[in-house]
Parts: sequence; C-alpha cells; structure tokens
Amino acid sequence: MATAEAFTNRQLQWELIAAALAEHLRHTANPAFDVEDLEAPRDNLQVFHGVGGIGKTTLSRKLEASLAGAEHRPAQWGEPTWSGERILPVRIDLARSAGTDFEQVVLTIRAALAELGRPLPAFDLALRRYWEQQHPGEPLEEYLRRGGLAGRFGKAMPQQMQSALADVAQALLLPGSVGTAVGAVTGSLVRALRERRQTVRALAGCARLADLLEADPDLETLSFYPHLLAWELAQLPADKKVTPVILLDTFEDVGDRTHRDLERLLQRVVWLMPNAFFVITGRSRLQWADSALQGQLDYTGPAAWPGLVARDIPPARTTSAFAGRGRQVLIGDFSPEDCDDYLARRLARDGQPLIGDEIRQVITGRSHGLPLYLDLSVMRFLDIRRTGRDPQPADFDHAFPALIARTLSDLTPDERHVLRSVALLDAFDLALATRAAGMTHEAPAMRLIERPFVREQPFGLWPYHLHGLIRSTVKDADDQADDRWSPRDWQQAAERALEALGTQWAAGSRRDRMLLVGCLRQGLALARDFRLDLDWLADAAWSYVSDSVWEPIAPPARPDAQSGPETAASALVELLSALARRQHEHRAVTADRLATVVSTGLLPTDLHEMAVYYLAKAQRDIGRSEESRRGMQLVADGGGRLAPAARRGLAHLARLAGDFPTAYDVAQALGWEGRHHRVQGDILWPHGAMERAAVAYEAARDEAEQHGVAGERATSQAQRAFVLAFTDPDAADDELHLAEHLLTGLDLRATTLTTKIAALVRDAGAIRSLEPVRLLRADISNAGLTAAEAALELAVCFHHAVRDDYDKISAAIARLRDLTRGGDYTYYADIAHFMADRSLSGDPAARWLDGEQPTRERWRTLVTARRAYLHNAH
Repeated sequence: MATAEAFTNRQLQWELIAAALAEHLRHTANPAFDVEDLEAPRDNLQVFHGVGGIGKTTLSRKLEASLAGAEHRPAQWGEPTWSGERILPVRIDLARSAGTDFEQVVLTIRAALAELGRPLPAFDLALRRYWEQQHPGEPLEEYLRRGGLAGRFGKAMPQQMQSALADVAQALLLPGSVGTAVGAVTGSLVRALRERRQTVRALAGCARLADLLEADPDLETLSFYPHLLAWELAQLPADKKVTPVILLDTFEDVGDRTHRDLERLLQRVVWLMPNAFFVITGRSRLQWADSALQGQLDYTGPAAWPGLVARDIPPARTTSAFAGRGRQVLIGDFSPEDCDDYLARRLARDGQPLIGDEIRQVITGRSHGLPLYLDLSVMRFLDIRRTGRDPQPADFDHAFPALIARTLSDLTPDERHVLRSVALLDAFDLALATRAAGMTHEAPAMRLIERPFVREQPFGLWPYHLHGLIRSTVKDADDQADDRWSPRDWQQAAERALEALGTQWAAGSRRDRMLLVGCLRQGLALARDFRLDLDWLADAAWSYVSDSVWEPIAPPARPDAQSGPETAASALVELLSALARRQHEHRAVTADRLATVVSTGLLPTDLHEMAVYYLAKAQRDIGRSEESRRGMQLVADGGGRLAPAARRGLAHLARLAGDFPTAYDVAQALGWEGRHHRVQGDILWPHGAMERAAVAYEAARDEAEQHGVAGERATSQAQRAFVLAFTDPDAADDELHLAEHLLTGLDLRATTLTTKIAALVRDAGAIRSLEPVRLLRADISNAGLTAAEAALELAVCFHHAVRDDYDKISAAIARLRDLTRGGDYTYYADIAHFMADRSLSGDPAARWLDGEQPTRERWRTLVTARRAYLHNAH
C-alpha cells in the first residue's frame, strides 16, 4: 500500500498570484517607483483566506515550491509571464505551534537573502547593533542554528553582516580594534552621514539610515529596519536583482482582533518593503483597508490598501480573471471531482485507489468540499482497516469533533455562542443572529460574519450562512470544548431562534411572500426537531395556503425520523409538505399523506380542519366523492376559516354529480370567501353558456386581484381562457397568454393543465396530429386529476364533432363513459352527444338549470360556429 500527499489543483489561486506578481514587477520596474516613498498606496500583497482545513497551508507550500523552480510547478498551471525575472520565495509559518516571533520573521527574511552572496550594509549594521543590545553575549550564529535558520538558509548571513561592519569601519578609517565594536562604528557612521562625508556616499542615499541608527535598538525600532532592507534591494545591480516573495502562513495566529501588536509589526514590514511581494494565508479577511482600525495599526483605510477593500458582491469563484484590483480572495471548497481525485490518489495499492467508489462518494458528499474532512476520513479508513475489518460506506456518515476544535480555536466566547446559535439556522442576518443568541448587542455577530466559514449571498433574504460542513459538525458532532452546550442550552437556543424568526415575520409585510416562506422553512425545522410549540407558525401556515402558490416548504427529513408525525410541529410539516408536493404527485399519494396527518389528531382544531379540507379536495380529484362530501361537510359545519371553501367544495360535488340547481343555489350564498363567481362560471359552462361563464370568471379574476390572491387569479383566468376557446379562438389566444403570464412563479398543476386543454379547444377542428393529446393524457394520468381527464376527453369530442368524424367521436364518447363510470361528470357524455347532435341512449345524467333542450342547442351552436369560423379562415 502506498500513501501520497495529494495536492488537488488550485489553478485559480495560481492564476491570481501570477497576475498579481506580474503587475507588481511592472510597477517596481517603472522608473517613477521610489522604494523610500512611505506615502504611496500599497498593492504588494495577495491574501487567501478560508475556513480551517480548506488547504491554505498546502497551497502556501506549493506556491513556495512553484516559485522556487518550474520543476515543482504543476504542469496545468502553465508558464508565468515573468519567467525571466529572479524570484526568491521565503515562507514563514506564523502558527503558534511554530513559535515564530517578530524577531524570527525579520531574521528569516534576511537569512533567505544571504543567497545573494553579498552584505547588505545599511540593514546589516542596524541589525547587528540591535542584536548586541537585545541579546548580549548570545552569538547570532548560535541563535540561527538553534532556530533552524542556519540549516534552512546556510551560515553565510553572520559572515555577511560582519563583512558589512568591517567595510564600513574601513571606509571610516577606524582602527581595527574600534572597527569590531558595532557601537563605535554606528556612532561614527551617523556623524559621517550627518556631515555628508564622501567616504560614506554609498550609504548616504538611504535618507532614514542615520535616524534609525540613532534610535534605541528595541523591538519597535527593529520593525522599521525592513525599510533598510528594501533600500538595499533597490541598490542591487541589474544582474543581481531579485524580488522576494514572502509567504506568511497561518496569519490568524498573530493575535486576536483586540490585541494587534504583532499584526501591527508585520503590517509595517509589508508597508516598508514595497519592492517585495507578500502572499498572506489565514482564516480571516485582512481588515487593513477598514478606516475604523486607525490607531490600532499604522496604515489603514482604502486609500492605503486599495486591493484589500471589501466588495459588496464577491467575485464568482469560477472566473480566472481577477476583478478590479482586488487582492483578497476567499478560497473555495473542492469540487466533488476534486474530492474524488484527492481520495483516489491519497491511498493506493498497486497503482489502484484503495478507497472504493462508493465510500469515496459518501465522504465527498459529507465533506462539502473541505480538505480537512477528507484527511480525517482517510485516517478513519486506515484506523478501521487496522482492526481487521473492511471499511463500509456507513462508517463514513460521521462527524469529526476535531473540526469543532479547529473552528472554535480562535473565536472569542461570545463569537462561539453566536456560532452555535446560528448553526440552527439555514441563513441569517445580523439581527436574526443576535436575537437567536439572546444578546443585546450585535458586535459578536458582526465579528463572526467576517470569519471565512460564514459565506455571503448578497441577494438572499438573509445574506449569511455557515459553511455546510462546519454547520453540520457544530450541530451534530461530539463537542468536547470547555464551553460546550448541554441539551438544554440547545433547546433554549432553538426557542430563541424560533421566536426571532417570528419577530421578523411579524415586523414585515404580510404580503411579503419570500419572507413568509423563508421564516416558515426555518421555523418548521426548529419546531419539528426540538419539539417546540407551534406559536406563530400556525398563523404563518394559514398565510402560506391563502395565496395558493405552493412553494416547496418542508425542511429536509431528519435521518432519525420516525415513520409518522409525533408532534404538532411534525404534523404541520407533513401537512404543508403534502399540499406543496400535490402539484408534483398523484393525488392518491396526496390523499394518503393527508389521511395520515388527520388520523394523528396532533394538530389544533383549525389546522386539523385544514388537513381535512385538503384531504377532501384530493379525494374529490381522484373520484372518491362520498368521502370528499363527508370531509367537506365536517369543515363546513365547523364554521372555521375554511367553512366557505368547504361549502364551495359541496357545490362542486353537487355539480360533479350533475345536480346543477343545488350547486347554483349554494353558489349564491358563498360570497368572496367561497369564490362565488368562479363557482358560478363552473356551473354555467357545462350548459354551453360560455359568454356568461367568461363574465363570471373575469369577475372572479378581478376579485382575486383586489384581494391579492395570486393563485385564485391565475386559476380564474385559465378557466376564462378555456370557455372562450369554445367561442372565439382569436380572443382565447390573448386570454391564454395572460393566463400563462399569471402562472409565472406559481406551482399550480391543475391550472397549468387547464391552459393546455384550452389550447386544444382553441385549435379544435384544425388539429393535424393528436400526439399532443396523448402526451397530455399521460401528464394528467400521472397527476391523478379526474376532472382534467374528463375535460380533455370533452375537448377531443369537440374536435371530432367539428370535423364531423362519426367513428372518432363515438370512440371518444366511449372513453368518456369509461372515465365517468364512478358517477362524477357522467353528464360530459351527454354534452358530447349534444355536440354531435345525437340522441341520448338513456336517461339524462344531469338536472340542467333550464332543461336539456336549451343546453343541447347551445352546445350544437358552438360546433356549427366553429365550422363556419374554419371555413372563413380558409
């Protein structure tokens, strides 16, 4: 078995580095560039930030190797445009575990430049003076050896520094004994610089050298010495020119955001070395461009760091072109393909992946693209193998507590509290996060949203959400942190979050559909998962059904879910889910789901009646009229919110049975709540009274618009288009366009099918192929909508009657009889006879409002009028 460090392609990040470094080289090569200009804005850095475990350190190491030599650069990265320039990469790990302090940062940069093979006198003299003052009796050579710098960069640096000291002493004509004393040399050099002596003209060009040599050699002064290093680099002859690329990794460990002492010193290095290029990797976005930090850091604000300004809209992760001058990039997660490639190459046997396809798929799905999760899963794979058992896919449906420790390590206690609170939410804003955490001030939430595991979608209802894996791990893993939450803590957080969502919904407009659906989705999940009272969710559920829009509403099912609802909240989730899914399922499935909800008895009375009412509607749709009638009557007798709708349902059932006088009488008392105009239209059109029905549907549409009920408006308009399609194909065309427009954004399956049937009626007599009819039959059959099936066959009968095709209309009437054998819509076969001007073979199937003969005449007139229309059209 072979293991390998698998580096997954980070080509986008390389392209950004290559472009930024090329721009930097062009800038420093400009004759106008002045290394001693301390006022010019700085653009000599690139920042990559991202959640812990995303691969920043691996990227930093790979960048160091790639900059050091083309042989270490992945082939797919390509050749950079600056390949003729001399680049010197210097990587410095700032992790606490590495023990790197500011002194070591400065010494590392200088030690790396020992490769130049020459002293850098201005800097070397200042550093030597600092060392003897701060480390008396400790040889620099020993320090470098002990810290590993001598082994990493060689032992030339101390000799170069000593050579610089001797060269300056010789230039000042100091005696040999004095020349070895750094204090005497620097004192003499300062006087010579002040007096502008020719003997030190080589150093006289460094305007600030004398001031820095006179200053007390403490840590503060040391932080200004990089200016001398930058000046020395600028003096190198053309054949010795080099551009240091200094990679500062694990930048989050330089300190917290309250104490920025080390960050201030490091920022000073970046500012004072404008001819060096810096690549900074860390968990958090650099805040140097924020003017509010003035006083904590030396150089702040967008004018100082134009490339670090936070943008409202993050650049797309897929683009390789870097937007504007942005030099701050959130490192994205691995793609599923990258994850699979990583796992396949990480462990191998005889050149073949040791981790099988199925296990790789499970790990990839759980990882959300986080490389640390992939590594932990590889370790788990090996641990299981050591026990003598073959790993199985189920072994990797696993949350790693190590991810929690990695995520929480650099958060303040308040930030940890907010993080755990928002882990209960799919998305949040500052106000929601603050209320969910039970805090009175937003500062912790403001700090948290700057962390790389908080992702931003500026155009969302709530702009922030946690990285998927971080969220699931914080919620589900075994948290061993000192401040871990108890089950009661989580319960109280869920209660706060539910209350906060309710507050946002109550404060918004009741017509804000996006806010309603967003609050319901999150609130239902909280109430279901933590067995909370329904509270505001009951009113929100009524608002949801009132518009008949039916967006997907149910949260994902929990893996440990029982077979059926156990609480009022879980019953409400199932109820609303069934209502939304009925637009995509057979109505028999909807009826079964709603029957399960009704049988639990878990919902309060009004919501229980909602379940009964929609169950009765589903039963009517699949031809269970008697069961539907009992449900509708129960709701109507209850006198609740849906009583008018239930009375409308009873009118529909009477109409379906052909009892038009009873249906008409009920319709007169329904009012708006019972959709009286639409019910009247539904009664009138089977009588062939299409113009009167169209007027009724128009009134229903306008009334729905006045009340702001989008679903009812679209349904009424679709029915208007359907009835006008029988009388005026040209007018129907416009009405259909309006219906399709009103359906935009709505999920109304039955209404959509009505528009398609209306289009067939509009084209009746001129249809060249019945293939669309066959396709529509299949769609309707899948939906389980008896009414639509019967209406479609009636439309086909109208087409054949217009064409006077005796055999085909006979076959269509036979299909109608089969469809309506259960008792509903049996009068459709009578209408087909009326269209074809045939006598009925038995008793009439309906009680018509004004008798059979007027109804027959109206339908026959529709057929003859269509024939005349088609004749004139040709």
